[in-house]
Amino acid sequence: MDKYSLRRAGEADLAQIRDLIHLAGINPTGLDWKRFVVAVDAENRVIACGQIKPHGEDVRELASIAVKPEMQGQGIARKIIEHVLADAGRPLYLMCRSRMGLLYEKFGFRKVEYEVMPRYFQRMVKLAGLADVFMKSGDGLLVMKLE
Repeated sequence: MDKYSLRRAGEADLAQIRDLIHLAGINPTGLDWKRFVVAVDAENRVIACGQIKPHGEDVRELASIAVKPEMQGQGIARKIIEHVLADAGRPLYLMCRSRMGLLYEKFGFRKVEYEVMPRYFQRMVKLAGLADVFMKSGDGLLVMKLE
């Protein structure tokens, strides 16, 4: 297993964070490097990332969890999530593909019903549902909450 370390992102990491987010195929909006924690290899290259993204004053989201494909399966995402959650207040939301729900349940996140979601997440669920009509992926968007 390759060695890596976790650290706060720096401005110089933004291009690598963006590349990783695009590679993972996840939401590329709201990528402010100041909110990110990154895992870097021995050459200081970003191999994984995650952030807490604010949506107004009282709604925050665990977001942008991504690991380079060749580094997956080594527990790096788990370490990023644990690190970010240690400093994050509650409640905390997240959005993920439905098939990823079991992963986040291990950290205490639970599914949120549409009727009680903050408006931002309701809008995202509607947009994702519309997109799925065209893409026919069958893997819907799941919103979860950690109390």
